[in-house]
Amino acid sequence: MKAKNLFYVNLILYNILFLVLFSSCSARIDGEVYEGGRVELRLSSSLGTRTIALIRSMRGFMGEGTDAPILDGNNISASMSNSPGMGSISLVNTSPSSLEGTLSIIRVGDFLSLAGTDTRLITYTETASFSSIVFYLELETAPALISMLSPEVEEYLLALMAPAVLGDIYTREEYLSLLGMVYGRPLADEIAAAFITALIQFPRQPVSALGGSINGRNVEYNIPLLDLLVLEEPLSYEVIW
Repeated sequence: MKAKNLFYVNLILYNILFLVLFSSCSARIDGEVYEGGRVELRLSSSLGTRTIALIRSMRGFMGEGTDAPILDGNNISASMSNSPGMGSISLVNTSPSSLEGTLSIIRVGDFLSLAGTDTRLITYTETASFSSIVFYLELETAPALISMLSPEVEEYLLALMAPAVLGDIYTREEYLSLLGMVYGRPLADEIAAAFITALIQFPRQPVSALGGSINGRNVEYNIPLLDLLVLEEPLSYEVIW
């Protein structure tokens, strides 16, 4: 195993924070895009049983209580409230390991943009003849973008040794092998089976949707969690309407 990976395994034992917002073992996002770049999102997110067991065992190892929420909606809302482009966020716990709530992004093109650079997670374009949204995430810029989400997101991904936050180059198979070696194959299988599902409505029927399927004004996505964690290839999703 790489020395960097061993370092972060130890780091997370001393700094265990929890969450999976955009990288949970189960996540559903429903939303609507408005002309002008405003986006309203409703999301629900929960951890898998193996991931819950991992976090609780780490808490026990550090002598910490295991009854506090594994996903803390209030903490996540507070840390993300000042993100670029954010209007408001309200997440509440529906169980210790799951949450749901809403996000209102008032300038989606600014959301998680890196100050002083051209690096953006989302590019929004609006002209007299068409509008478009492009979501683009690559390994080179992912660590800096992820660090802007919240400490919980970043440190959860450190616990999983995710290439998206470490910047290490792995194939999907190599990463699952690493997880299996460190945490056991059941956890690796849980990650491999996880998807993020999104259903987004647009002001008009889209004319194209790279990576998604169009149904009327809606575009639906089913994104493997593994693709987000590894970024073996850049993730690119574009909708034009």
